[in-house]
Amino acid sequence: MIRTIIGGLVGGIVIFVIGMIFWATPLANIAVSGTDAQSAANVQAVLAEALTVHGTGVYMVPSPDTSAGTTLYGKGPVALVQFNTSGFPANGSDTMVPGILLALATGMLIAAALRGTAGALTDFRSRLQAVLCFSAAAVLWLHIGQPIFNHAPWGYYLYLAFSDFLSLAAAGTVIARWFVEGRPQP
Repeated sequence: MIRTIIGGLVGGIVIFVIGMIFWATPLANIAVSGTDAQSAANVQAVLAEALTVHGTGVYMVPSPDTSAGTTLYGKGPVALVQFNTSGFPANGSDTMVPGILLALATGMLIAAALRGTAGALTDFRSRLQAVLCFSAAAVLWLHIGQPIFNHAPWGYYLYLAFSDFLSLAAAGTVIARWFVEGRPQP
């Protein structure tokens, strides 16, 4: 059990570090589109005027809930806006503690899953195969589904999927290699 806990913590650190590399460095600019300062200010002003009264949330613009909205949606442009009524630091450290806690919890779940399958997956190769398959399945459904079902931008979600696959697969590989002992089948 202690190996599982240590493995989960190490796996969580791996997830956090890889996430930092992809999202807290200039690499993150690969995933997002940019605009000039005036255009950004114009969009921010329109968002503040149109959405602040409704509050923080995710908005489909235009909303296809009415026949007029459906027509507008079909004509484009459309947006799925993640809107926050209050500002926060662009690169703030306020996400560090919750982020590391989330990464550690994720590492612990990976370690617990691998420990639970140790009787069936008795060697590193079989554990690695399971880690890679589950990591790929998770990012395919959760991230690649967005551009398929919601017409979200492919570039952003491919980058997100790649970074998350690498994080999960690396953490699972470390845990499977050094922190799970295969048990022979009875």
